[in-house]
Amino acid sequence: MTKRLTEQQALKYWESDLLLLAHYAHEVRLEKNPGNKVTFVVDRNINYTNICISRCKFCAFFRPGGHKEAYVLNYETIKKKIKELAQQNGTQLLIQGGLNPDIKLDYYVSLFKNIKKDFKNINIHSLSPPEIDFISKNEKLSVKEVLITLKQAGLDSLPGGGAEILVDRVRQIMSPNKTDSDTWLKIMESAHEIGMKTTATMVFGGIETLEERLEHLFKIRDLQDKTGGFTAFIPWTLQTKNTVLEKIPLNLHLSSHLTLPSPPAGEGKMGEKEINTISQNIQKVTGIEYLKMLALSRLVLDNIPHIQVSYVTQGAKLAQIGLFWGADDFGGTMLEENVVRACDVDFKLTKEEIIQNIKSAGFIPVQRDTYYNKLIVLS
Repeated sequence: MTKRLTEQQALKYWESDLLLLAHYAHEVRLEKNPGNKVTFVVDRNINYTNICISRCKFCAFFRPGGHKEAYVLNYETIKKKIKELAQQNGTQLLIQGGLNPDIKLDYYVSLFKNIKKDFKNINIHSLSPPEIDFISKNEKLSVKEVLITLKQAGLDSLPGGGAEILVDRVRQIMSPNKTDSDTWLKIMESAHEIGMKTTATMVFGGIETLEERLEHLFKIRDLQDKTGGFTAFIPWTLQTKNTVLEKIPLNLHLSSHLTLPSPPAGEGKMGEKEINTISQNIQKVTGIEYLKMLALSRLVLDNIPHIQVSYVTQGAKLAQIGLFWGADDFGGTMLEENVVRACDVDFKLTKEEIIQNIKSAGFIPVQRDTYYNKLIVLS
């Protein structure tokens, strides 16, 4: 493939023969990443707080402030977790959490400085755009001021969390209190401008249309044309188990500790009718549809070097198949994962299991760092 896809052409690819779509995506994958190698990273995800005021309808992880299960981790607890990563020669640390109004900028500055002091070889790939936006508003600082302060403290790069679907019609229904699509993109642009690399993501299978998924992809492509700051794209499917959107009798939600907390003054309360309406419109994404979205991502995002499978939401077998549908990266070991697991989806692989899955799919595993530099070829 040499010509860029338009949105209309992308729609035609979506509707084309299934195996032909896979063939084209794998062809582009080999053009961008020649050879028979598949990369992965040894990393850990630490959720420093589960207190969040965003109250996204698809989240089972958050707790309101004051809840008996609410927490904020101190550095000593975080340090113990990072030691476990270092003992496995890990190189990447994801620190992400809820939008907690009681956590100030100083918490992050102190945290990152301490990590850099104690762990010289760890790349801090942390804080999603909604967290950066929230800190910026809380501290009454510009996004760029926050990013520069955090970079000076030790933040190396940003993960692409909080993107979900970058279309405000969808966001206003699913996550109305979270960063809007333009702000998400502007934060990523600001990060790129100060030399931070980032990833980009998409969570699909909610209430969005195929056209809105494509709008998301083309927004990412346009920003990459402008900045070149995205290293990889990771699409995965929405998980609704244990959230207010789960299709079980509504009275179970209303009596559950996962019921959404009361909204701030001036905001309307989400009622039973709204929950039911959204739940009835949630799409059930099949494995085939996931693979098609993976392939379409590879075809549309011709300026992003890497596409990553999501074994965390899809499982190892489907992730292996995804390596023939445009993906060239198997993701990370994620020694700890709490957000997806809160939705009763708990696919977890050790470093050895990732290596074996890559090999058994017919590829050569390569351990990488955050920036996709190859560290160890495990032939």
